[in-house]
Amino acid sequence: MPHGIQQRVTAVLLLAFFVSGCARPHDGEVPWRKGNLHTHSLWSDGDDFPEMIVDWYKTNGYDFIALSDHNTLAEGEQWVSARDLQQGALAEYLDRFGSEWVNLSVQEGDTLVRLKTLAEYRPLLEEEGQYVIIQSEEINGRFESKHIGINATNLMEVIAPQAGNSVLDVMQRNVDAVLEQRQKTGRPMFPHINHPNYQWAVTAADLAALEGDRFFEVYNGHPDVHNEGDSTRIGTDRMWDVVLAERLLHGREIMYGLAVDDAHHYHGQASRLVNPGRGWIQVRSESLETDSLIAAMERGDFYASTGVKIADIKFTRDALSITLDAEPGVSYTTEFVGTRMPRAESDSDDYDAQQRSIQVGVLLDKAEGSSASYTFTGDELYVRARVVSDKTKENGQRDGELEVAWTQPVLP
Repeated sequence: MPHGIQQRVTAVLLLAFFVSGCARPHDGEVPWRKGNLHTHSLWSDGDDFPEMIVDWYKTNGYDFIALSDHNTLAEGEQWVSARDLQQGALAEYLDRFGSEWVNLSVQEGDTLVRLKTLAEYRPLLEEEGQYVIIQSEEINGRFESKHIGINATNLMEVIAPQAGNSVLDVMQRNVDAVLEQRQKTGRPMFPHINHPNYQWAVTAADLAALEGDRFFEVYNGHPDVHNEGDSTRIGTDRMWDVVLAERLLHGREIMYGLAVDDAHHYHGQASRLVNPGRGWIQVRSESLETDSLIAAMERGDFYASTGVKIADIKFTRDALSITLDAEPGVSYTTEFVGTRMPRAESDSDDYDAQQRSIQVGVLLDKAEGSSASYTFTGDELYVRARVVSDKTKENGQRDGELEVAWTQPVLP
């Protein structure tokens, strides 16, 4: 490699390491905290009451939940008509929380139900050290006919959608609004890009160029978001590698991948519905305090999953190693994916030409079984692992969907 290119790549890697942070080595004693960051309720277009949804996640083994309704927070006064509810929804709500909790009003023969605010239901359902509710919002921007979703996790005040003159400009303005609120309030919060392939709105080039955002949804449980891409457009897994290579080669932020439900439907299960329990993250954090969870996520100390459980992830200067919490009778394949630094094919100092010659997101190695390890060769821009099981996911967003987990990229 010509000296000029080598110096630039080395500087890129050092800068990316210090800017992004990487998952720190652990002794395996720090607990994993299971949570979902993208969920909808009757405060926007979900079909159940927020308490019912929060309670579902609590009773199904989650440690934290974020209800991220469209362009709103659960505050102020809002009523819904019983006529617009799913059949049985009001009866289930009354049965679970009781008539003293549920506020009803009959007006002109129509029964109205008041939606509880986060300030009201948080003390009822949150448990210190056991279960936490994170205030969030899905900021829905648009460019022409394209829907652009940006989640804001742990925000303090509602953020109105920002308009722009392109998809990237809309994303950037909304990301900037979240970061501005973080700086203004001092409260840890972060944006993430939702379902980039929904309506084919967001490209890998858009994500790569976006400043200040380090999270996107590699998996979203909605059946219409095209996680897998199609015959002419790449899926979100491949998109991740394109974004990582482009950003890291230019000394910019790393990108971390989330799995989320984007749940809207809580009455009946089917792949065509957007049900809870399809995608989540496991965050390695000493504390269940929101600040601690966000700090862990921002250093990449978490993994995304649709069913595969990981017992431990170890990242040292020499290797990335994974130990699974394997289910009896289930087979697992761990694929180590990465992009190698550009190699000189001539004496040219044309850095852009070298960049164009690299192979993005290649399979570096793979292993079968409940544990796997990849030893770094020294020329990787990043390495991440994808664990694919042979177990069909229950109520996936498409037929035949297998359970998968994704670790976050590390910078050797």
